[in-house]
Amino acid sequence: MFEFSSLNKTWIFDVDGTLVKHNGYKIDGYDTLLDGVKDFFENLDPKDKVILLTARKDEYLEDLKKFLKDNNLRYDYLLSGMPMGERILVNDRKPSGLDMAFSVNKNRDDKFEIGYQINENL
Repeated sequence: MFEFSSLNKTWIFDVDGTLVKHNGYKIDGYDTLLDGVKDFFENLDPKDKVILLTARKDEYLEDLKKFLKDNNLRYDYLLSGMPMGERILVNDRKPSGLDMAFSVNKNRDDKFEIGYQINENL
């Protein structure tokens, strides 16, 4: 369980294997939303920002955007053509000691579960 401050957040999600079945758009011809994703997105603060990353080529983006819209998954930015290697997040720490970067690795295609609570004292 993560403990976050009450500050607005920037959520950065990989698409394939994290939010949707990995390569489902190639294997099945369509995307399949993973369990837990819809509930998680419904509970995001409207003031938070959502950035989606994918290695998909631009030719697949319109279908992905339609899928996201049809499933009410909001995002502010969608970055495609990302390398398939590691994604490395680097951020500063506030003078108060509050960590400003977190990372979560989940098993590919498993249910989407990220437990967190807001601590007003952070």
